[in-house]
Amino acid sequence: MSRTPPARTPPTGTAATTVTRPGPLARLLSRGRRTVPPRPAPGAALAEAADLHVRLGQRDVLAGIDLTARAGEVLALVGPNGAGKSTLLGALAGDLPAASGEVRIDGRPVGDWSAPELALRRSVLPQSAALSFPFPVEDVVRMGRAPWAGTPFAEADEEAVATAMAAAEVTAFAARPFSALSGGERARVALARVLAQRAPLLLLDEPTAALDLRHQELVLRICRERAAAGDAVVVVLHDLGLAAAYADRTAVLHDGRIAADGPPAEVFRDTLLSRVYRQPVEVVPHPRTGAPLVVPVRAAQRPGLPDGPPA
Repeated sequence: MSRTPPARTPPTGTAATTVTRPGPLARLLSRGRRTVPPRPAPGAALAEAADLHVRLGQRDVLAGIDLTARAGEVLALVGPNGAGKSTLLGALAGDLPAASGEVRIDGRPVGDWSAPELALRRSVLPQSAALSFPFPVEDVVRMGRAPWAGTPFAEADEEAVATAMAAAEVTAFAARPFSALSGGERARVALARVLAQRAPLLLLDEPTAALDLRHQELVLRICRERAAAGDAVVVVLHDLGLAAAYADRTAVLHDGRIAADGPPAEVFRDTLLSRVYRQPVEVVPHPRTGAPLVVPVRAAQRPGLPDGPPA
């Protein structure tokens, strides 16, 4: 059923004389029929998996997944390598087909949306970002605005690109070619592209993998800010400390199934994590915040060896 888009106030601070010619991708997307989605209600289900099964080749990668991502929350997907986290994210994005079960985006089966309509409702950050041509950073970020070409929201392109680059701290090298950036810089540019897209559902696959400590914290603060603004954020993380500190909910995946789903303080338990990761751990509360800290249980030092690194 069509929905009437909300009234839009043109963004402030954008020069009236600025005209940006849409690129080929924007022109292609603008040809499809689209219904611009309204802002989601707090707690609305923006992505749902129901009894989801996914097969890759001859292997069942996901089996019986039931999961919902809601507006206003950060949902972290954690688990060991090969548990199915990235596959689940790809299925939620509509990029991987379900062998059985169903994925719904904004209340409709994901296959019922056209590509242009889907791009207005969810944005995806893959594990790695690669481009064949040396596009300037600003142009890469502007690619995130392609879904809005031909809609009233296109007039916000310049403001959206500038705001996204500032949030990801990439404005300083906006003119540099993407191919000349470090791995961490590329990761932040890719995140800025996702932010510029301004879809209400953000699907982020290991966004902190290539980042230093400062920028890991920056990315998770951005996730919290987007959730506070009403978006749903689903993020794949390997750092359980980041998940505990920033996620509203955590789904622990193990062998293609969800072993636990809930607030990190309830889900992160010694016995569960030790079994899932096949590594003994202790879970202790942070002395100041109370957030769970997951500490590996390490073998005692051999006699005669120092307890720490050399001075």
